[in-house]
Amino acid sequence: MKPTLFVLAAGMGSRYGGLKQLDSLGPNGETIMDYSIYDAIHSGFGKVVFVIRKDFEQDFRDKILSKYEGHIPVEVVFQSTDALPEGFTCPADRSKPWGTNHAVLMGKDVIKEPFAVINADDFYGRDAFRVIAEELQRPRDKKGDYCMVGFRVGNTMTENGSVARGVCETKDGLLTSVVERTAISYDKDHNIVFTDENGVEQTLQPNTPVSMNLWGFTPDYFDYSEREFKKFLEKDINTPKAEFFIPLCIDTLINSGEATVKVLDTESKWFGVTYAADRPGVVAKFAELHRDGTYPEKLF
Repeated sequence: MKPTLFVLAAGMGSRYGGLKQLDSLGPNGETIMDYSIYDAIHSGFGKVVFVIRKDFEQDFRDKILSKYEGHIPVEVVFQSTDALPEGFTCPADRSKPWGTNHAVLMGKDVIKEPFAVINADDFYGRDAFRVIAEELQRPRDKKGDYCMVGFRVGNTMTENGSVARGVCETKDGLLTSVVERTAISYDKDHNIVFTDENGVEQTLQPNTPVSMNLWGFTPDYFDYSEREFKKFLEKDINTPKAEFFIPLCIDTLINSGEATVKVLDTESKWFGVTYAADRPGVVAKFAELHRDGTYPEKLF
């Protein structure tokens, strides 16, 4: 069974200042998503599901989905703050989305096969898609048999500000913990640093594995996620900025023994438009990838 690619595209790029999922960055107007879809098709994925917000559906269908017709089947699901389990009501003052794992839950009714989750606005590279596609097609005989692509943090930085990354620890090739660090940056000596929950600055080695939200799941993950989301809401539904991140759910499942997550290594170098100042460099990188033959003149 070919795996499905699940693209998280519901968020507005608040730091970037616009709907960066629809921004043309390639030499022929390609979006970052176009490269991900192209790489996924050539790595063996059989379907793409996008999670978006209802309010930009038409723009998304016109500018994005139309170009994939005839290349790969696509579906759209929607994330909204009031899409909550029975018994829960969204607070009236809640404007922030509920987070990446809530977005994943929106795919429960349309994804029935192994699937990979990616961000719409991150470039992952062909090798990353290849290794996760191969792993997702491996036979499984139990629930909770998941995977992720572990990028080296030094290959995922921007010079233009801080980034959020799931910092990982592993043992025997399996993930033992992942902690979401929301402000990783370079210091004045170009060391990679973040401030921990105690206010202490910590340094990360460049080869430290981090999650770039390239996860591999089987459909049983939806049931686990729904259970954990209810626990999250019971505790934090009235906390305006609390979010239900994928690493939060994964860490819980690993600690309970309900899941194992195989960490897949890649030397792929991430890049993306986290800040407006990142844009010129990304445009130049895509142009070079077309010139050197990594991508054809026209993707779709």
